Amino acid sequence: MKPFHATCRRDFLRGSLLGGLTCLGAGHLSGPSAAAASTAGDDPSRVAVTAGDDRADNVFRALEPFRDEIARAIGNRHVVVKPNNVAIDVQLAATHADCLEGILEFLKSIGKLEGTVIAESAATGPTMEGFSNYDYPRVAAKYGVQLVDLDQEESVRVFVFDQKDFRPHAVRMARRMLDPQSFLISAAKLKTHDLVVATLSLKNIIVGAPIKDPGFRFGKGRKPGLHTDKPIVHGSGIYGINYNLFALAQRYYPHLAVIDGYAGMEGKGPAWGTAVDHRVCVVSPDWLAADRVGVELMGIDFAKIGYLNYCAQAGLGQADLDRIEIVGEPVARHQRTYRLHDNVEKQLEWMTPPEEA
Repeated sequence: MKPFHATCRRDFLRGSLLGGLTCLGAGHLSGPSAAAASTAGDDPSRVAVTAGDDRADNVFRALEPFRDEIARAIGNRHVVVKPNNVAIDVQLAATHADCLEGILEFLKSIGKLEGTVIAESAATGPTMEGFSNYDYPRVAAKYGVQLVDLDQEESVRVFVFDQKDFRPHAVRMARRMLDPQSFLISAAKLKTHDLVVATLSLKNIIVGAPIKDPGFRFGKGRKPGLHTDKPIVHGSGIYGINYNLFALAQRYYPHLAVIDGYAGMEGKGPAWGTAVDHRVCVVSPDWLAADRVGVELMGIDFAKIGYLNYCAQAGLGQADLDRIEIVGEPVARHQRTYRLHDNVEKQLEWMTPPEEA
């Protein structure tokens, strides 16, 4: 018998797309049941789009159409607002404090501010250093919410796929992000990416959940012996990261997507790109519908984004624009054409299954 890594990789990748749903099991989902998730793509969804010259106001107004729905969904759970801090010292790459202020002001207006936290495991360095650089302590103090460094909290072990050896690899993931008592708000941005074309609300949750050793930082000042688990989720390449994002989306996903496009990022995203003066915001309780509309606003062909297409195929949300009701600003009025990363052709490898080993 051939060893596993020498079997047909094409068949494995095709089969694993469906197998991912089965292997996780309904009991492991943090939100809807597996049965509910499998039919979610059949239901119409609503997505709010706002535009204007006040970032916080754009966010607040985009949340308003879902006021009652969000209040019911939160119930007695604790809200976890997850910003995007892929870098701790590049404001364009990170969730702006004004976006957080818009979210917190809305939560206050519906009586759901108590127990709310802003939580992150920043990618490039100490989380609290990034929070300080981006003025989060001021916003947290204004609304009486806690800032949480996920690297300092309990973690659980999750296994992901690696395309180099076709074996499972363990990742430490923040327990709070999988707690059924957590209501996850992804405070994301419109950004291009160097591996998966675009990053929006889903990826912000999934890649923020893997933790690193406290004190870890990339580049200058890196301390020997300290490690980060975030690269493990990347799965050693284009096939690996797209599949892992899809597989993990069945456990780690936003209950509410807030995508700030006031200043988007094009080119060398997710950290070193250039600004797009866009001044929009996208909100939906259906994270996939929000990401789908975000992609449209960026002028990107949705068919190029592997992990989102996998999620759509598996019914994890609504990705059919004909079945998405836009509340507020027409998408066509605010559509831009974001310049993709220079290596975008390499990123499209996922569209062609690898040859048999």
